[in-house]
Amino acid sequence: MIIDVAYVDPGPHGYSPYLHLAQLASEAFGGKCLRIPAERPSRLEKFGALWPQKRGNRACLFIAHAPGALKAFAAIPRWRAEYRYLCAWVFDSFWVDHVSRFVRYAQPFDHVYVTEAEDLEAWRQKFKVPVDWLPWGADVLRMGSTNAHRNVDACRIGRQPPAWEDDSATAAAFAARGLTFKGRPTGDYDPLKNQEIVAAHFSQSKFSLSFSNSVSPSVQTHPHRQYITARWTDALACGVTVAGVPPQCRTIDELLWPEALLKFESIDLDHGIERLREAVSQWTPARAQLNHVRALERLDWRLRLQKVAANAGAPVPPALAAGLSECKARVAAYEAANPAASHA
Repeated sequence: MIIDVAYVDPGPHGYSPYLHLAQLASEAFGGKCLRIPAERPSRLEKFGALWPQKRGNRACLFIAHAPGALKAFAAIPRWRAEYRYLCAWVFDSFWVDHVSRFVRYAQPFDHVYVTEAEDLEAWRQKFKVPVDWLPWGADVLRMGSTNAHRNVDACRIGRQPPAWEDDSATAAAFAARGLTFKGRPTGDYDPLKNQEIVAAHFSQSKFSLSFSNSVSPSVQTHPHRQYITARWTDALACGVTVAGVPPQCRTIDELLWPEALLKFESIDLDHGIERLREAVSQWTPARAQLNHVRALERLDWRLRLQKVAANAGAPVPPALAAGLSECKARVAAYEAANPAASHA
């Protein structure tokens, strides 16, 4: 059975990891990639979505950047005629109250995936089908790095607490302690190019700064739920250790490893820089290699896509199988060369 990918396009600003995933999933599954505008579906599309039986012979993974975008499933062209199996993967799943009444009434999905394990109970109350945890990942295989020569002690991408927000001031504070800092890079509207810029940025750095929304809130963040985003997973894919105040969530507890994080006790700038100064003095290229390998075995998007294919009842497509095999081969080669690390 062929698996197509449909995704809601929220626009490029801040969504390049999500948009890159959609393209990667399409390539891995070998099916069509359908871009669905984020606008509200028409009344005709909504009416058609309420017909009872799907009658196609293909499967479709529908990717939504947020729960409120799920209603756009109705705009997938001829979805009832094309697909006998339709599953949804919802990012920013903590906004569970944003699922529309239309989606809850239509119940169009055969399986629903959410990125945060803490959301499972609430989502299972809204849908009559299996709801499972499929957390954030990264294109570790293609965008990751084990670069041993890193001339930046710490970098940043994305929001920071007020004390860390001014890149010039942060760089000066680092320099006063003999450390190097690199502020946010200039992005690109093309998702692939933007991800390449991000990967190059991370690959030159030993540590990156990321703070939980509990200590670094903004208008876009949830007021009390904590979670990771691509800032964590993309950094780890490139061998970087993420420094800051991490979120308290199952993704941190169950997917990450001790070397993945350098935890700060607070958002105080002097405290954080001192923690970094100590950690930088002990850093070796082996840390970057270990982080990249652990990301390969735990965070690569292909591991998530393998679960989607299995639950759809589809064999693993050749491109996905090849990617998974390469991930396993790299991990096996690392463990053969570093037997002590494989048992750490």
